[in-house]
Amino acid sequence: MNNPNAEAILSAQKVLETAFAAAKADGSLPECAAAITVEPIKDTQFGDLVCNAAMALARPCRMAPRKVAEAILAHADFSGSCVGAAEIAGPGFINLRLSDGWWTGVLTSIAEAGDRYGRTDHGQGKKVMVEFVSANPTGPMHIGNARGGALGDTLASCLDMAGYNVWREFYINDAGNQIHKFGLSLEARYMQQFDAEYPFPEDGYHGADITERAQQFAALHGDAYVRSSVEERAQALVDFALPLNIEGLKRDLAAYRIEYDEWFPESVLHADGTVRKVIDILADKGLTYEQDGALWYRATLHGGEKDEVLVRKNGTPTYFAADIAYHYNKFAVRGFDTVINVWGADHHGHVARLKGAMDAIGLDGSKLEIVLMQLVRLMRNGESVRVSKRTGKSITLATLLDDIPVDAARFFFNLREPGSQFEFDLDLAVEQSSQNPVYYVQYAHARICSLLKKAAEQGVEAKAGALDRLNSPEERELIRLLASLPNLVIEAADTRDPAILTRFSTNAAAAFHKFYNAHYVLDDDRALAEARLFLCKCTATALRNVLEALKISAPESM
Repeated sequence: MNNPNAEAILSAQKVLETAFAAAKADGSLPECAAAITVEPIKDTQFGDLVCNAAMALARPCRMAPRKVAEAILAHADFSGSCVGAAEIAGPGFINLRLSDGWWTGVLTSIAEAGDRYGRTDHGQGKKVMVEFVSANPTGPMHIGNARGGALGDTLASCLDMAGYNVWREFYINDAGNQIHKFGLSLEARYMQQFDAEYPFPEDGYHGADITERAQQFAALHGDAYVRSSVEERAQALVDFALPLNIEGLKRDLAAYRIEYDEWFPESVLHADGTVRKVIDILADKGLTYEQDGALWYRATLHGGEKDEVLVRKNGTPTYFAADIAYHYNKFAVRGFDTVINVWGADHHGHVARLKGAMDAIGLDGSKLEIVLMQLVRLMRNGESVRVSKRTGKSITLATLLDDIPVDAARFFFNLREPGSQFEFDLDLAVEQSSQNPVYYVQYAHARICSLLKKAAEQGVEAKAGALDRLNSPEERELIRLLASLPNLVIEAADTRDPAILTRFSTNAAAAFHKFYNAHYVLDDDRALAEARLFLCKCTATALRNVLEALKISAPESM
């Protein structure tokens, strides 16, 4: 069973559909049409699956729901299916209990799949790009990008597990206004080393990293550029500092366990004429006009709140023009079926206008998806840790990873769905206790590995011979959770919410600890001990696969 839950639902649904058709054929039910749907039951004390078709059929059949349910079940043959028993509850719900073969099949399928358990072909190999972080290269990687990095990278892993052909990309904003401002900021800090009164741009970058780069440049070139023009000095400083900053971003993200398939420079779009091409496309469609010396795009005709400048009056294309060109490249040139951008929630106003621009240039804006994430509030000693990018007193990703383990950072940043706000407790992230969720999950995996090692020393191995004896509430609860993993991977991919996998790992760890505390695994009954070890081993497999998707270590001892 590649997807035990989905196969159980499909199996039960087919039996009930056949029964419904048989009941109509022999006149037990009148001829009518209705969809027979089966879903997991909320309260498992009443069963494993539920079908409420009888409730929907009551009116067209002109029968009480319970009578409809009785007619369906009278014609149901569950032999050979995943269903072991069925009963009618309340006014007409059909409650189904899964067969012993299904429960044992879950574990044997996990063992057979091994490190591929949880993977499906749901995505059918469709090409999906996830572009995330894409931080401004004018400075170091700040804490504001840490959540986007963990979120985007793990979302890409979820999509990969769900059967998509995934591409991770970082967009380097190495052109445009921010680079111009970067150059003037560097130029001012360079000149201030020779003239303390040299003016600094009012809207310049104040970070200490700017001063550091200027000092490095001065150490290399001395006052050789003091007599150059402002433009020449600024360009020389950008040419020196930008590659160093980009290498710094790559280094910081590699330490965060993020590797991209491509670092795509914005400058390429200007050099290869793509920016000019999309502007011409919009002009040919009558979607541009000139005003105050600038070229404007009629964004309001395609979902924008206001029209947007494409080319400034000085002839320089805007960031928005480059952004349209970049996404034209993603869809029209490289042929991605879906593009997912992970942005901060403060960019929400840009969503409609960019999707509308895709429609305007003849592409399908619905294929562009934006995951908006809220920032995280850092807490230490019960107090908020203040960060300010403007003043340069912000926490960088590198300094965060000096304080807390990468495992904790990646796990904590994926604890909640992207649009939720939450507090990141820096003290809890380093605490080695069950209160720390990542420690709790890792400890469950390590505990299983230790147990398997101890069993091997005693000559006991995990075997599938008596899996049908794993029928206690704690054992069934754990197996049920393990069976849910493939469906949860699909859900995480489809909803763009990798926190679903993080929650699975904590829930599975909790279910394992509950089972472990309720039952002696290395029972004197050899067959039962082997079966419980098999369950433990399958649990470790599922936990390890999820932790690997999260790019979090799965220790064998702690």
